Amino acid sequence: MNFVAWMIVACEIAFWVVIIMGLVTRYMFKLNKLGLFFLALTPVIDLILLIITGIDLYHGATATQAHAIAAVYIGTSIAFGKSMIHWADERFQYYVTKQGPKPTERFGMEYARHYLKGWVRHALAYLIGAGLLAGMIYFINDPSRTGALSGILRTWTIVLGVDFIIAISNFIWPKKMKV
Repeated sequence: MNFVAWMIVACEIAFWVVIIMGLVTRYMFKLNKLGLFFLALTPVIDLILLIITGIDLYHGATATQAHAIAAVYIGTSIAFGKSMIHWADERFQYYVTKQGPKPTERFGMEYARHYLKGWVRHALAYLIGAGLLAGMIYFINDPSRTGALSGILRTWTIVLGVDFIIAISNFIWPKKMKV
């Protein structure tokens, strides 16, 4: 596994570590400002990954799937970061501190609307990540070095389309409550 791939793994681990640190600091130690500081570090992690990927490509590396996945990771982290933090916050309050309301499970049209909002976030992640991929392809300007980037972009386009079909299908066949 190359350096950029390891950095993606490290950044994903760091993302969840700072979230957990933020939640523990906020709810267990009642240090709200310090907890908010930890939670605010999540975009810094994305920036670090972006810089490392850019430097690697600038120094002549052939773009690999790891470089492409870095762009996908950054787009996804930016688009879903706030909702992932909210998801973790809600569960931490309920399951760890036993102070928050139980996370609700959605069904029917409520689930369909929620999934569609998730698809809109997915589309935003796609726009950000695809923009980064297109930018890397443009600046490298060497198809022999950017094939992996183009391949991931095509695959992600298909995944986004399939996700849209699933989002619409939830309105046609709504998720039912388990009996």
